[in-house]
Amino acid sequence: MGILSGNPKEEPLHYGEVFSTWSYLLTAKGAIAGYQTLLNHAGDHDLKKILDEIIQLCKQEEKQIEELLKENGVALPPSPPDRPEACLDDIPTGARVQDMEIAATLSMDVAAGLVACSQIIGQSIREDVAMMFGQIHVQKAQLGAKILRMNKEKGWLVPPPLHQHKKQDC
Repeated sequence: MGILSGNPKEEPLHYGEVFSTWSYLLTAKGAIAGYQTLLNHAGDHDLKKILDEIIQLCKQEEKQIEELLKENGVALPPSPPDRPEACLDDIPTGARVQDMEIAATLSMDVAAGLVACSQIIGQSIREDVAMMFGQIHVQKAQLGAKILRMNKEKGWLVPPPLHQHKKQDC
């Protein structure tokens, strides 16, 4: 048997795993509050459903990561308070975040989350940590596909210039 073999839960986390999981948790906690605020601004029914799904996914991630950090004696980052529900009509039109902007933010956040998960997987030496973030990665990828589909269906996707290479007749 080599070093750090056996039950992963009995192995210590290395500093990179602690920092990355703690930072990921801090970001997820902030994202929950942010998505709750965006939910107040959303008007589209499908967008609201996806926001609800993202909030639940973040809360699930939060519980998993908190459990891991607590088991390893790591102090948890602070949690912002839950945001109250507001009526969309009470938000002045000029102050509202538009549905298309919310959808773009979600796409960007999911992409950044995928990169963060991949980084944690790559630096982990504890298999349970790598597996947990592998599962989170898969859930985020599935969510990203839903958001992409919604953006296309709603006409909210703003593609970059499309490259159409055509051979010129000589």
